[in-house]
Amino acid sequence: MALEFEKQALEIEAKIAELKNMSGDAGFNISDEVSRLSSKSDKLLKQVYSKLTAAQKVQVARHPERPHFKDYIEKMITDFTPLAGDRQFGEDHALVGGLGRFNGQPVIVMGQEKGTDTESRIHHNFGMARPEGYRKAQRLMHMADQFKLPVITLVDTAGAYPGVGAEERGQSEAIAKSIETCLRVGVPIISVIIGEGGSGGAIAIATGNKVYMLEHSIYSVISPEGCASILWRSAEYAKDAAEALKLTAQDMKKNGLIDDIIGEPVGGAHRHHDDVIASVSSMIEKGLKDLAKLSPEELVQHRRDKFLEMGRAV
Repeated sequence: MALEFEKQALEIEAKIAELKNMSGDAGFNISDEVSRLSSKSDKLLKQVYSKLTAAQKVQVARHPERPHFKDYIEKMITDFTPLAGDRQFGEDHALVGGLGRFNGQPVIVMGQEKGTDTESRIHHNFGMARPEGYRKAQRLMHMADQFKLPVITLVDTAGAYPGVGAEERGQSEAIAKSIETCLRVGVPIISVIIGEGGSGGAIAIATGNKVYMLEHSIYSVISPEGCASILWRSAEYAKDAAEALKLTAQDMKKNGLIDDIIGEPVGGAHRHHDDVIASVSSMIEKGLKDLAKLSPEELVQHRRDKFLEMGRAV
């Protein structure tokens, strides 16, 4: 997927790929030219990504080639065993969760999976969970509390699924109960916004002791398009809405709504999967070490104080 503001860099990258294909010809050495073009591409990307607008960050956060939940599980979690079903209605494939080991430590890990192609996107409902997904999340958090396991959540969703069936099965209640469960369990909860953090669909599993965001991810009560449709009666004003919503990681940190920002390599997470996953892993490890000092009662109080403080007028 080509982003408009990356056009020049993408043209150079295409030229590099073309030259590398030619390098197989006998007696043809293009290493110097490849090095020069690579340096030029990196410089262009650095310039572009250092001054992204809010609307452009929305595009980067939604990039289909960013690492997804399953990518993080494969690289960051060992012995992952997915657990299915909410024990009330059925299984929701948008919200994936289970048991695993993080750096050898047993944990519960969960998050939204958007899918990578048409078939998998439909299977995972584009990362938009239904009530049974949030009730599964509650079940996993209660399990974590019972066995004293830290909870790691990776958030990447445009929001909870707004379909009629989901509303009939109690979507709002499921989200509210999931937030309440986050606030009640006596184990560390660390949440990372890895792409989109959309509305209640995100905060349902992101009410943690530590909340981090990737540098080019977004976190908002509503999508820019949805906001524009309400305020201006037209999605054409999505760029203005993106600026007004203050949804970037930098805005969220400035307003005290997240704990820290995890940097992305030049050109965004979609270009450097392994580096980004390693950075997320390091931040989670640091967060778990900090929270290990707190008792179950202190962990609960820490979360409550943290989110109550966000609602107090200065």
